[in-house]
Amino acid sequence: MNLGILGSTTLAYTLGSKYIATGIEVSIGVRNGFEPKDIRWKILNMLSDKVFTYENTIAQSEVILICCENENLKLVCEALKNADLTDKILIDCTNSSFNKVFKCNTTYIQECIGNKTIYKAFNNLGLDYPKSDPLGLIKETYYCGESNVVKFRVKKLIEVVGFKAVDAGDLESAYLLEAFYHLRKEIAINKRDQTDYHFKLISV
Repeated sequence: MNLGILGSTTLAYTLGSKYIATGIEVSIGVRNGFEPKDIRWKILNMLSDKVFTYENTIAQSEVILICCENENLKLVCEALKNADLTDKILIDCTNSSFNKVFKCNTTYIQECIGNKTIYKAFNNLGLDYPKSDPLGLIKETYYCGESNVVKFRVKKLIEVVGFKAVDAGDLESAYLLEAFYHLRKEIAINKRDQTDYHFKLISV
């Protein structure tokens, strides 16, 4: 299986490294003109078989994780819209900007690419992960989308890199998953102690 990750974020690099460690073929798509500043990205960028454009990564990947910054989401959507997405699995790992009212990135992406099937996962980690979890305490992520054999594959993709996969239902739950992320960020802001906060699911 070939897995593509779109974005030059810390999350993109971290998930890419985790999947590479499992033996999965990974390529990372970055915007034109991308200049790596972090030493890890500089090393990765020197490998001819790892870093490509958005378009090349989409073309050669069976599974595509969208992990880009919001300012580059439009470019990513344009690349996806112009690509043949037949038999490709799309997973949105981003969160919209929050200004008291927010739109859901997953819905935006789906509308841009012609309402093709898409799943949501990993967004609770945030694009700065693992900086948001320096002690490595986050052991679960939530995912949603149409219930079928593809969703089962999404679950397995989450589990293969060490996370517990929590099914949050159909794609309509993407709004809830993004709200979940924004809530924890608001708690961190109001605590004013430079600490990140996360939620853990428990059963009672």
